[in-house]
Amino acid sequence: MHHGKLFIFEGPDGSGKTTLSRKFAEQLSALGHKCEWHAFPGREIGSLGKHVYDLHHQPSIAGVSKIDPVSLQLLHVAAHIDALHRWLIPAIISGKMVVLDRFWWSTLVYGLVNGADEPSLARMINLERLHWEKILPARAFLVRRECGKPGNPDQQRRLEKNYRQLAGREARNYPVSVLDNNGTIEEAIEQIFSLTKLGKPTWVRAVDSSLPVARETSTALKAPTIFKKLDPAKPSVVYDTYWRFASERQAIFFRRIKGELAPWSDDPIFREFKFTNAYRASDRTSQFLIRNVIYPGGKPFSERDPDEIFFRILLFKVFNRMATWQLLRKSFGEITFKDYSFERYDKVLTKAIDSGQRIYSAAYIMPSGGPSSKTGRKHRMHLMLIEQMIKDQVPSQLAQAPSMSKAFDILRSYPTIGDFLAYQFVTDLNYSSLINFSETSFVVPGPGARDGIRKCFTDFGGLNESDLIKVVADRQTVEFARLGLTFESLWGRPLQWIDCQNLFCEVDKYSRVKHPEISGLTGRLRIKQKYQVTAEPVDYWYPPKWELNEKIKEYVSHLQRTDRGFSLAADRNSL
Repeated sequence: MHHGKLFIFEGPDGSGKTTLSRKFAEQLSALGHKCEWHAFPGREIGSLGKHVYDLHHQPSIAGVSKIDPVSLQLLHVAAHIDALHRWLIPAIISGKMVVLDRFWWSTLVYGLVNGADEPSLARMINLERLHWEKILPARAFLVRRECGKPGNPDQQRRLEKNYRQLAGREARNYPVSVLDNNGTIEEAIEQIFSLTKLGKPTWVRAVDSSLPVARETSTALKAPTIFKKLDPAKPSVVYDTYWRFASERQAIFFRRIKGELAPWSDDPIFREFKFTNAYRASDRTSQFLIRNVIYPGGKPFSERDPDEIFFRILLFKVFNRMATWQLLRKSFGEITFKDYSFERYDKVLTKAIDSGQRIYSAAYIMPSGGPSSKTGRKHRMHLMLIEQMIKDQVPSQLAQAPSMSKAFDILRSYPTIGDFLAYQFVTDLNYSSLINFSETSFVVPGPGARDGIRKCFTDFGGLNESDLIKVVADRQTVEFARLGLTFESLWGRPLQWIDCQNLFCEVDKYSRVKHPEISGLTGRLRIKQKYQVTAEPVDYWYPPKWELNEKIKEYVSHLQRTDRGFSLAADRNSL
């Protein structure tokens, strides 16, 4: 006896089933349904499924060189059964809707395609079915997409064929729908709701509806756009350089983590000039913000007081300089809005300026408010700006914002904060618990990125610059494979829109040397910042909601066990 419902999303890797299943679960919750989203074999920290997932994708972490196909699928079934009894069956019995990314279908299909014998797989499936306790899906979706995961074309055809055959057989036992995911997310979600008859997605509901509204509606749910090919945009030679740059810059990141000795690249441009990381959150300043400002000691500074979170992040970001934060900490101890005083902060910063210290980062120019500014010095204007925003209850407004674009608009409405700064600030605030939006829900190209985009495309084909950022993010796996490039992602996290935006900015600089004949909007020909090895190591750590930190810990532990690496905290020369 159960009162909840089970919805299954299946299909080959690259079909988009994970994105669709997550959005479907979000929309069910927004409509007032009690809903849980889960994925097989599992993603929950500390679960058997997460260990199986990591072992499957990175067996070297556990010192395993190769896993027999039958053994691998048996591990998956064990993880499924563990998740069944810990989360799935209790949720369904309690009346919740459970949206599941993958089912036992994947065990059978991937097992067959990868060489496991059918009698062994059949016995595994029967064992798992026994533990489902007669719970059948309310509907299963087989998701298909024309531009799926690149790789062995023959294997892809076999996967699709086996999935079609299995879906046909299973349609005798419960409703099965084949979902062509070749349009936008909105179109796919509309089709899913039409088939399940569970209402309408939040973005087509009446404005005066009394039902709860999803955290991300409107603009956010229009993404990611699916681009099956580059047409109508026309790439230049710099477009291929974009992917080669991303691959090599990320390779440098991991070579340093592995303790390899400099130089970390054979590319003379990388050796001579400074470029930011492929992932924005991996840069030294972003890491300092995340580790020391937002999560000091590995814990959120404040989860209950939006003003404190906002104050610390904005105070750091207007200067964007680690030395300035350390100066303020040395002067005042722990930095809090509760103990903040304009006069005291102004005095410390003015003294630093008068002694010849630089308090602003050179990464980008902070506006001063112009000659009409009444504050006299730029830092005073910025302190007063933060004060005014907190007085206007901006932190609370941000916490209640329904989308990243709305949060951007709130910040953008203040003097001296233009598009570029508003987007940078909202991205940094999004690392915290104050707001929680997908980094593929909103993007604003900065001046450097616009230059890079102009160099990468000879014709936009009617798309705008934001669209083109989404194009490259959507096609990253395809393009790396097309060029035969190895791209080691951020422990499973693909490049987000903010990362692709930053990469356009960096490729603009890189191409000044690599492709001097191709000019952007500004016509700049030189790269100003030279590369210098920094002795101070970075103990990489990311927002906990990304679920990367445990993976990093295991990765570093493996490096140490295999005697290839180092201690992130101890080797002062490796980073």
